[in-house]
Amino acid sequence: MVSHSSELSKMSILHKKTKDESVLEALRAQPVQAQESAGYADTLREILQQPATWQDTFDLLHGTVVRQRLTKALSPRPAHIVLTGSGSSIYIGESVAPLLQSGLGVPVQAIAAGALLTHWRSVLPPGPGLMISVARSGDSPESAAVVSTLLAEAPAWRHLVITCNAEGKLATHYRNDPRVTVLVLDERTNDRSLVMTSSFTNLLLGCTGMLQGTRSELAVNAIESAASGVQHIFDTQSDALAALAQRDFTSAVYLGSGAAFGAAREGALKMLEMTGGKVITMAETFLGLRHGPMSFIHPSTLIVALLSPDPAVRRYECDLLREVSRKQLGMAKLIVGDDVPPDVIGGDDTLVVSATEAANSDVSMVLAHVVATQLLAFFRCLQLGGRPDTPSEGVLTRVVEDFAIHGATT
Repeated sequence: MVSHSSELSKMSILHKKTKDESVLEALRAQPVQAQESAGYADTLREILQQPATWQDTFDLLHGTVVRQRLTKALSPRPAHIVLTGSGSSIYIGESVAPLLQSGLGVPVQAIAAGALLTHWRSVLPPGPGLMISVARSGDSPESAAVVSTLLAEAPAWRHLVITCNAEGKLATHYRNDPRVTVLVLDERTNDRSLVMTSSFTNLLLGCTGMLQGTRSELAVNAIESAASGVQHIFDTQSDALAALAQRDFTSAVYLGSGAAFGAAREGALKMLEMTGGKVITMAETFLGLRHGPMSFIHPSTLIVALLSPDPAVRRYECDLLREVSRKQLGMAKLIVGDDVPPDVIGGDDTLVVSATEAANSDVSMVLAHVVATQLLAFFRCLQLGGRPDTPSEGVLTRVVEDFAIHGATT
């Protein structure tokens, strides 16, 4: 029996052939009740709202109250900054850590909340430092447990919470502790879908608020350009991603360098989550692929290449893609980036360009990377008959269920 969502996906593609509209437009044009019945209403809305919400987050970061809170979090200047979270949230940390370290001139690293919960004494750098907890809901068991433990056991560390949920434990539990600063994003970013989409990109932008007052501070034209570039993907390149999602790949390897490696990890998770594990994924750096992980690539593997905006880095990345083509590895490549040499793109490959002209190209490009991989996973989920809003129902939940916290101060 074919599921409703599979029928709707195929219907949308056929519908496009008879009317001059994109697959995204056809899906969005369905009545809300039909979207909800097919299980994609929340995810589609949250993916498409990203350009508009980025402007809201930028405006929030530049308001007087938030500026004061961010200044407080950085005063006195920390010796180290650690970004923490779980699942998609730690990939936000991995994406933004290189940008913060470059802009602030202090060591910045991402450490998963689970690692801090079980091994904080051996993985946490010596204080005093600033811990940035990144969370959509702020209610995951390890999120609050880590903050509580470190407030008690590592008092030299201060804490900044960036969350989408004003009612979550991270936002409410520590409001009277002067060592904890809380930044809550607009309620629209608190995604209702199980998978994080607009929450991911807005939390990432929220973290860049730490760059205010530095040469790396995001300017309004950077946000406008990023939003314009992603809207360009929605308007002109979503059909190519939908067509790629119909191809019969059973695994996918996501490649990224520097800040884009966090985006690659997030892209791999999105595909794994939305397909309920029907597409097996792996994330690796371009240069790391040669050292064993290249054996992951089979004839039914899709290669997703998230290219750096830095021409020097991109040369290394393109050399790797040429090698993969020469060895005839994989089914096809999805290449996301600008200024891609023509010889890197094969006949079966798909190129997605963001057409951004932002002053801070690292942030703009990472946002384009993330959105392109969101769309690919969304379309693949529908093609496989899944429900993007609630994939792996009975296995995954929007907020991780409570589990015992052993030895943590709560």
